[in-house]
Amino acid sequence: MGLSSALLVGFFHERRAPVENALRVFAVYRVSDAAMLSAAVLLHHWAGSGSLSSLFLDDASVSSGLSTGETTVIALLLIAAVAGKSALLPFSGWLPRAMEGPTPSSAVYYGALSIHAGCFLLMRAYPLLAQSPLAVWCTALVGGVTAVYATLTARVQSDVKSALAYAALTQVGIIVVEIACGLLALAFVHMLAHACFRLLQFMRAPNAIHELHDLVRASAASTEATHSMPPHTY
Repeated sequence: MGLSSALLVGFFHERRAPVENALRVFAVYRVSDAAMLSAAVLLHHWAGSGSLSSLFLDDASVSSGLSTGETTVIALLLIAAVAGKSALLPFSGWLPRAMEGPTPSSAVYYGALSIHAGCFLLMRAYPLLAQSPLAVWCTALVGGVTAVYATLTARVQSDVKSALAYAALTQVGIIVVEIACGLLALAFVHMLAHACFRLLQFMRAPNAIHELHDLVRASAASTEATHSMPPHTY
């Protein structure tokens, strides 16, 4: 998914900016993949299994046999992987740059799939996160700060796709906080609803811009016609 996403960002390769942004997106994805792979290797090495389901039986109260330090290291690596995949701070810079791609790819990847992949990983790994209070606090902090940052940044964007990207990031930050609080059912429903809603918004954005331009032109023509009327015409 990361490779196809980066290739679609660089779809308009005749311009320099999309190619550079595609390389940046690809680099961040590779950092995220490296963190997740490291977490999986350490989990298998220390716990003897790479399956979270078998280690915790989907229950945060079940101990995996890992020490607190080992659990914290693995959990922090997973948080880094989630931050890169879902554009959480400090990796938020790639998301607006990914808007260089075609609108349908932006809608599918950054409105629905890619940006929520990290949230799904966090929900699957929550039994592991719950074993480390430090990891839970880090998750909540990253999600909360990202939500505030994205909310403020979205208000000063000059184009609709970047504004929608930061608006989506705000909701992802809130979903991450919900996961950190243990509200997994709420986070799952929030994630599904937000993915569908944001997908519709991204697909609707070009039509809305086109209609707005038509209204502006019609308003300008009407104003020009009004100004050209004789003074006694009402």
